[in-house]
Amino acid sequence: MCGTAVLAIAGLAMQYSSHCTSTAATRPHPMTAELTLYQPGLCSRTMLQVPLPEQLQHLPGVDQLQFTLVDCPGHASLIRTIIGGAQIIDTMVLVIDVTKGFQAQTAECLVVGEIAARDMVVALNKVDQLPEAIRSKAVKKATKLIRETLAATKFAGATVIPVSAKPEPRGIQELKDWLVASAVRQHSPFPVSATAAGRKDSQKPFLFAVDHCFPVKGQGTVLTGTVLQGACQINDTIELPALKLQKQVKSIQMFHKPVTQISQGDRAAICVTQLNAKLIERGLAATPGTVPTSSAAVAAVDKVRFYGGAVQGKAKYHLSIGHATVMAEVQFFGLPDNPNSTQADALQLMITALSRTSLNEPPPPFNFQQQYLQQDELYGLEGRPLAAAAAAAAAVAGSSSVDQQQGRHYGPQ
Repeated sequence: MCGTAVLAIAGLAMQYSSHCTSTAATRPHPMTAELTLYQPGLCSRTMLQVPLPEQLQHLPGVDQLQFTLVDCPGHASLIRTIIGGAQIIDTMVLVIDVTKGFQAQTAECLVVGEIAARDMVVALNKVDQLPEAIRSKAVKKATKLIRETLAATKFAGATVIPVSAKPEPRGIQELKDWLVASAVRQHSPFPVSATAAGRKDSQKPFLFAVDHCFPVKGQGTVLTGTVLQGACQINDTIELPALKLQKQVKSIQMFHKPVTQISQGDRAAICVTQLNAKLIERGLAATPGTVPTSSAAVAAVDKVRFYGGAVQGKAKYHLSIGHATVMAEVQFFGLPDNPNSTQADALQLMITALSRTSLNEPPPPFNFQQQYLQQDELYGLEGRPLAAAAAAAAAVAGSSSVDQQQGRHYGPQ
């Protein structure tokens, strides 16, 4: 494999799934073996279970640490589906073929990873295919190149582990140890924060990612998916925002067994009545009135740093939110020119924004009091050309942080 992202969803096999640390892998034991992660576009699910690490052995009712590994191709046609399931992803394993190095699809995987994953490790694969005489030197060279590339991403300093399956497994145990350590880093201390977080999340409005819809004769229409936040009970009213319809929950099942309530992290099937299953395939179900629809929005955007082309304003683009995609006309605005801004500043701002996204943190509130400049193009780390007056002032001041030949603004665009 070259440029493949394997998304690791860390969870704890325990008896109280509502206090889970991720939204898909934590399941009531012993039904763990029945787990099926259904995310179209995410494929080749593999389960990895390891003994509970010492740092988590004090947890009641927990007997093992479980990882759900999902092969995540970097193909552009699948990215929107992967991003739609980003809330269930904790860690990313970037698999790179040592004989090929970084490829175009590797950059696509990094784009997905920066948005979806909190942590990343690089598995430098197929090291057994290198001649033994130069293997050590070649691995060091490849590792150096990988780290230089990742230096401009939020995964700067990521661990690189050489692995191979033949003639005997190499690096596999080290990779497992890293995954366990990552899970401990992300979910400790567990007892206080998880219980409080579980109560807090259950009080949020219900939000359910629907990935399949089908009729059941004599019962109604079934919506299958994952609870992203909040909770839902039988007889609750849910809304399908895309259809502007409200339906009452008739019954709920998990793992083919009836339940009366579901909460964040649960994979479930919700049955409603008098709904045409052909009207919805993927989408959202939510507490009525909590998912507004709109014809226009203000959003903070960043140009993908690996994209070399121009991103023109007043043009139409595909806009994906969850599993839904629409055409939207985009107009770009940016902050006034700052001759003292640096490329390092812009990089740090981008990494901070991506980190907030992968941690599912809300964005900072939009400042309506700030003045913004209309711009014809969205610029990335290459910077935006300064207006003539700002460039002249920077040249007079002799600012060392400004490209004196072109004069560029590197702050927020």
